[in-house]
Amino acid sequence: MRRPTAALAATAIVLAAPMVGAPPAPAAVPPAGACRDPEPARPVVADQPWAQQLLDVRGAWRHSTGTGVVVAVVDSGVDGDHPQLAGKVLRGRDFFFAGNLPGAFDCVSHGTAVGSVIAAAPVDGVGFHGVAPGATILPVRITDRELADSGDPTPIDPAALARGIRYATDHRAKVINLSLSGYGDFPVVRDAVAYARSRDVLLVAAAGNRQGTRASYPAAYDGVLGVGAVDIAGARASGSQAGDHVDLVAPGAGVLAAARVGGHAYWDGTSIATPFVAGTAALVRSAHPDLSAEQVARRLIATASPARGGRKSGEYGAGLVDPYRAVTETPPAQGPAPMAAVALPPPDHQAARDAAWWHRTGHLAKAGLGGAVAAILVAAALAWSVLRGRRRRWAPARAASPPTVPVGENLPEEIFLFPPPPVEAPRP
Repeated sequence: MRRPTAALAATAIVLAAPMVGAPPAPAAVPPAGACRDPEPARPVVADQPWAQQLLDVRGAWRHSTGTGVVVAVVDSGVDGDHPQLAGKVLRGRDFFFAGNLPGAFDCVSHGTAVGSVIAAAPVDGVGFHGVAPGATILPVRITDRELADSGDPTPIDPAALARGIRYATDHRAKVINLSLSGYGDFPVVRDAVAYARSRDVLLVAAAGNRQGTRASYPAAYDGVLGVGAVDIAGARASGSQAGDHVDLVAPGAGVLAAARVGGHAYWDGTSIATPFVAGTAALVRSAHPDLSAEQVARRLIATASPARGGRKSGEYGAGLVDPYRAVTETPPAQGPAPMAAVALPPPDHQAARDAAWWHRTGHLAKAGLGGAVAAILVAAALAWSVLRGRRRRWAPARAASPPTVPVGENLPEEIFLFPPPPVEAPRP
């Protein structure tokens, strides 16, 4: 199983998570010359993945499925022929090769996996599905694979990334998924992010798969939601980068997603965690179209479920993204309102004197009543005794002797509420 590579050139922007392979199946045929070495097809996996069980997005579907929202996947392309993505993927654009190629194909399955986590439709016999199956995917292809022949992450041309972000913005994307990261702060990418934000587009980016807390771009740019990864136990996934740029976390270890040519594969890394947040953003933008991108981002953060690091954690951000809460709850605009100060009324001295008088009177009345009752009882007892004595002519009465109880005899077992104590050994 191939894992994300930690080594990374300081100026490179790379895809943040590799694919885990499975037994090969018949290969898809991409456009001629588009793929140097296309990944083989993978088998269909029927089991329901842990990430879908954890987030339980079906509850949110009663309120929103993401209908009407275009989510751009700026990645390696998206296989538009996958059964769970059929009819959901636009033509898009390829910025990796010159010409006018579409973005609706994939050589390595990375973009297909990301797009499927966002919008894959539920189908019979398959447990996997996307977060927002009503959303539409705009594929923007900026690379042809996530690993070079050496096994190192493939650097992405910052200019191609910037053109992809601008293209997505100009083609009605309301959410842009950027499952890539790097240490380089490129002005061309920074300007493209600012361009998208100025047009009310929400950008969601991977926090990166490296140790340490160094800023990772584009997640570290203002207004971009940075996403870390957690495993099935809720702990930060191995390699998920920490830092101020981590706003939320999502499943990112052993996550099942679609693969090119109709199958599925397992993935690790913040790349596969990012589309869970992007898909949730699509649910919110569909259910609450009046909210701006900034308001949607604040809503996702405010409704996140608590994570191990607590709120504002450098490892977990605000917590685990929660699609149901994000769609259904309305966070307060400025946090909880402070409690009003308690104003005590001025003391009423006359009322206090009256209460004290009634208190004393009540005690005296009770004492008097008690004394009268006791006197009556004593008189009644005395009268009964005199009458009985006269009848017996004052002869003493003989009381019956009580029955003899053998010493040391135990009570019957059934009266014990708990098992009876053990029998003591006879003393010498």
